[in-house]
Amino acid sequence: MFRFLTVLVCAAAMQMGANAAEPINAAGATFPAPIYQKWFEEYHQAHPDVQINYQAIGSGGGIRQLTNGTVDFGASDMPMTDEQIKAITKYHVLHFPTVLGGVVPIYNIEGFSGDLKFSGALLADIFLGKVKKWDDAALKKLNPSAKLPDAEITVVHRSDGSGTTFVWTDFLGKVSPEWKSKVGSNTSVSWPVGLGAKNNDGVAGQVKQTPNSIGYVELIYATQNKIPYGAVQNAAGQFLKADLNSVTAAAAGAAKNMPADFRVSITNAPGKAAYPISTFTWMLIPDKIPDATKRNNIKAFLKWMLSAGQKDCAAMSYAPLPKSVVSQEEKQIDKIQ
Repeated sequence: MFRFLTVLVCAAAMQMGANAAEPINAAGATFPAPIYQKWFEEYHQAHPDVQINYQAIGSGGGIRQLTNGTVDFGASDMPMTDEQIKAITKYHVLHFPTVLGGVVPIYNIEGFSGDLKFSGALLADIFLGKVKKWDDAALKKLNPSAKLPDAEITVVHRSDGSGTTFVWTDFLGKVSPEWKSKVGSNTSVSWPVGLGAKNNDGVAGQVKQTPNSIGYVELIYATQNKIPYGAVQNAAGQFLKADLNSVTAAAAGAAKNMPADFRVSITNAPGKAAYPISTFTWMLIPDKIPDATKRNNIKAFLKWMLSAGQKDCAAMSYAPLPKSVVSQEEKQIDKIQ
């Protein structure tokens, strides 16, 4: 009897081993990492045979690992360029927007904890090193009632290749000709001034521990770390703090004219209700996945993410995808072979 039970247990163990799929490995953006980690855990709970391991190493790192073939898919807050796509010869990369978010200016000012307003031009001048003190006339003009100190501003920026940096610098380049000509927009730029920190949580931590500093992070990193963040002037002249409604409003126009490959920028979007530093973030999926089990699991996850997964967005300070974009993405899943 004992031998019979042992055989049954061994047979069951062998069967479980046969059914256990090889883990799916992914890497990239820290901007959506909180919701990605929640999604992957939720999906694993519902589908124990599917394990997706995600490394939040920044968009640049995700694209690099995808290009080198060390991950099954990547993630980025900046769409891949034509050159980056052409560098991968084994397959074509499909862009799948996953959620929407906003990049916000966070600050830590000694003796001040109120709300601040920033124009895009002012943010550019601060990050160019032209506005050096918190009581500068340009800051006072937008914030006449704020009691700001006569203190040097410490700029904090990303030190790694970052989609969040692309979104931030893409916006600054649209509102400041000087920023566009001197610095430009990319996942990595030559910063005129400031301290570097790795990942969104690194910038949040650096600002939190550095008096009189300013930086930029995805909205959830500001709310999770309880760091003040400012309102930013949009293309219509309105000062808005990032929230679900203002980020969704920024996506409204893009959703109507979404390009077939989903590569689009929505910074400085038109409309009174649009938060100006908003973005889609993308999963970068190969259109050819030789391992049939991985291919089927990734396709099934994408279908779940575009439906049930979107319900998690609001609680985590992300905006869900417009329905019109979801329907287009669902059709693109069939391109994965």
